[in-house]
Amino acid sequence: MSIFKDKTLLITGGTGSFGNAVLRRFLQSDIKEIRIFSRDEKKQDDMRHHLQAQYPEVASKVKFYIGNVRDKQSVDIAMRGVDYVFAAAALKQVPSCEFFPMEATMTNVVGTNNVLLSAIEHKVKNVVVLSTDKAAYPINAMGISKALMEKVAIAKGRELGEGAETTICCTRYGNVMASRGSVIPLWVEQIMAGKPITITDPNMTRFMMTLDDAVDLVIYAFTHGHNGDLFVQKAPAATLETLAEALKQIYSKMDPHYGDTEVRVIGTRHGEKLYETLVTREEMAKAEDMGNYYRIPCDNRDLNYDKFFTEGNEDMSKIEDYHSHNTYRLDVEGMKEQLMRLRFIQEDLGIIPRAKARDIRSE
Repeated sequence: MSIFKDKTLLITGGTGSFGNAVLRRFLQSDIKEIRIFSRDEKKQDDMRHHLQAQYPEVASKVKFYIGNVRDKQSVDIAMRGVDYVFAAAALKQVPSCEFFPMEATMTNVVGTNNVLLSAIEHKVKNVVVLSTDKAAYPINAMGISKALMEKVAIAKGRELGEGAETTICCTRYGNVMASRGSVIPLWVEQIMAGKPITITDPNMTRFMMTLDDAVDLVIYAFTHGHNGDLFVQKAPAATLETLAEALKQIYSKMDPHYGDTEVRVIGTRHGEKLYETLVTREEMAKAEDMGNYYRIPCDNRDLNYDKFFTEGNEDMSKIEDYHSHNTYRLDVEGMKEQLMRLRFIQEDLGIIPRAKARDIRSE
């Protein structure tokens, strides 16, 4: 029996990649109801028809709510009777957030705050807020908005304290392979269309994890979290050059010409980093190693400024960030193993039956 037995789960931004991954995990479990909250009626309709066609015996578990996290009233309607919340609604593409930073702020910061306020008011048992490695030492609008979102969630958790009816935690994870709008589906489309693979910087590194890994992290936070905790999953990384070569070798099994695809370096885009940090040096100083995860408890000091000026940490200078340049580095063969975990690649290679339209290459 799981902690979700006979419970109701709400996923904000539920029609995105993460919502689909959660559905795969929970649909045939002992959970009572899964609520999908999003502003995209087309994606909701597509998801509804897919569930009715593929999982008719359990499709009725899934309920759909149209709304926007920016509008707390619409969140309140979906929140009634909910036990657990995945707060996944976000604007997450770096270039679009860079050009429209207020839109990122309204959804990622104000929207998340609305979800937390509603969850507390409706006495939800547990809320897990999804963040990104771009929130650590952020240099772009998306990362800055996610960093502030983390601060809002952690502050709310700190206010509630231990023993509260609602527990609020954050999870921060790196590059989720083949999530919507990410580079892997783009490169596969370029390979199959006979076009060059466009790489910003071959030496750029990114953490590599699947959506299932991300779901594991959130479930871990649900079951182990205290108010104000931040959980990070350890993950391997690879250079973009390694990733491109691994994709070429995998798809050459379909057509040998794919292995000869040109790689074209186009230069770094707006707001991109050479490498991503998952845990900052300051966070590593208080992080608890949980095996596959780091738990970073919230800072419970009160607003007494003397402590900030008179007390320090002598060990801080010896601590290093946890980032994609110093984590375990995948070679081409290791990257291929990771990529072969992706369903759409297994579908393309004919290893498993195709569950989505041929042109949908995302998880």
